[in-house]
Amino acid sequence: MSINLKKKPVIIDCDPGYDDALALILALGNEKLDVRAITTCAGNQTGEKILKNALNIVSFLEKDITVALGAKKPLMRELEIAPEVHGETGLDGAELPEGNRVANKENAINLMKKIIMETDEKITIIVTGPLTNMALLLTLYPEVKDKIYEISIMGGACFGGNVTPCAEYNIKTDPEAAEIVFKSGIKIAMCGLDVTHRALFTKADFRDIRAIGNNTSELAYRILVAYSKYYEENTELEGIPVHDACAVAYAIDSSIFETKKCYVTVETKGEFTTGQTVVDYRDLLRKEKNVEVAFDIDKGAFLNLFKAAIRELP
Repeated sequence: MSINLKKKPVIIDCDPGYDDALALILALGNEKLDVRAITTCAGNQTGEKILKNALNIVSFLEKDITVALGAKKPLMRELEIAPEVHGETGLDGAELPEGNRVANKENAINLMKKIIMETDEKITIIVTGPLTNMALLLTLYPEVKDKIYEISIMGGACFGGNVTPCAEYNIKTDPEAAEIVFKSGIKIAMCGLDVTHRALFTKADFRDIRAIGNNTSELAYRILVAYSKYYEENTELEGIPVHDACAVAYAIDSSIFETKKCYVTVETKGEFTTGQTVVDYRDLLRKEKNVEVAFDIDKGAFLNLFKAAIRELP
């Protein structure tokens, strides 16, 4: 059997975004993943801007991977972008050269369905933005459920949010979509703030990454420096949380995480709690546990995965 056949087939659904860009670097440089497509969902910035960023990242990393535009707004709400974190382009301060890639003419939902149904093995879907595309996929094409191995999500939190006291950004952006996904019955891993706030890259880590000495390491360094400004000015974290790369790392090697299987649902109607992932950590509701929730990560192993990926890229 060839090495390629041993790779895990994945689709990455994202909204680049600084940390999405870092997640794509990890995914595209890792030998265990076979990235079949990248789809975009409006979130950190508008649909057009994040599509452009995704195309330019793929071009910069010299990968022949199709990119498709997905949802431009949440299912039932207005889009609330995050320029205060990611800037007006989504990658302010770390802009990429204009590449020559063009988007797939098919929309993301149809492309995902086609790839999932035509692939012999079950597909893992890594979602690092709002869950709008996933909800549309599962609603329009329920037959894909049996062909999905797992959904690895960056989103949610058990013990407190980052845009409200209860809610994390990706889930809060489209809670109705998140509710559909969490109720789907598909195997789900949730890399929320509880674990991403333990996946902190420090300034020393920035320097180690830059010292790898290729174009990708320089790009990653510029992204980390630009991204760190928000966290230095607005949080007391001792480093920057590389949120989205955690969902990729889980798909690569779940053994570096500490997890707990819990019942998780999403609050969609609360006056103060909309977008909260309600994690039944103590099993008080006695409901079927539907999500593997990550709470801790081996930071050293995570950093090593990231650096190893960079070494495999231009």
